[in-house]
Amino acid sequence: MGEAVRHAEEVMGTVFSFDVRGGEAGAVRAALGEVVDRLHRVDAVFSTYREDSDVSRLARGELAVERCAPEVAEVLGLAAEAERVSEGWFSPRYRGVLDPTGIVKGWSAERAARRLARVDGVTGVSVNGGGDVQLLGAPEPGRDWRVGVADPLRPGGLAAVISAAGAAELSVATSGTAERGAHIVDPRTGRPAVTDLVSVTVLAPRLTWADCWATAAFARGSEAGLAWLGTLPETEALLLTADGEARYTGGLAAHLG
Repeated sequence: MGEAVRHAEEVMGTVFSFDVRGGEAGAVRAALGEVVDRLHRVDAVFSTYREDSDVSRLARGELAVERCAPEVAEVLGLAAEAERVSEGWFSPRYRGVLDPTGIVKGWSAERAARRLARVDGVTGVSVNGGGDVQLLGAPEPGRDWRVGVADPLRPGGLAAVISAAGAAELSVATSGTAERGAHIVDPRTGRPAVTDLVSVTVLAPRLTWADCWATAAFARGSEAGLAWLGTLPETEALLLTADGEARYTGGLAAHLG
């Protein structure tokens, strides 16, 4: 097995961390360079902070989707599907203005992981995009990827440790108020979501969806959020309330370790 290749890159206002196992180091590093370049291009296309980004120009009506980078139509299609599945609790708009950034980070991290996994000989990939993680394969024979879930009520403490044992692909995404404050919006009101939750962690094969489902479930609150998450296939979740209660889906225990 080849050496572990690791890298951290500041992009999209956060840090993307890569851990790639197996494969020839030169080939892995070449693919990693390609992935990092793509992340910066995606940031330039989707950033709502850049006046000249495709998404900013699209939101102002200066550019049609067909004239945007091809990723824009793909992401808007995924966001529309997330809005449908979440019954409107995930939205690619912010106060009525187009803003698909809620799906872009997870989609970008997942896409990066899948590109790295295609390198000959690679047996395991972990891509962490600002705390949301896409895992593929395994770090080495007999070992599994493990991800710690921060406890927002105990700074420095863990609420759980998630193991990818038995899963060829697993993602872990958390939404909450610990890192960024009240940034999750209730799409019905356009104001910060007022719920009894401090965090929602979702497990699913694809980070694109796990990220969206965590956001949507947080906005719904613990009771409605847990009930809705329980209807989604291949999805497990841990919800932490402000009074310290942990609520979880039935299959979560199989991933703890």
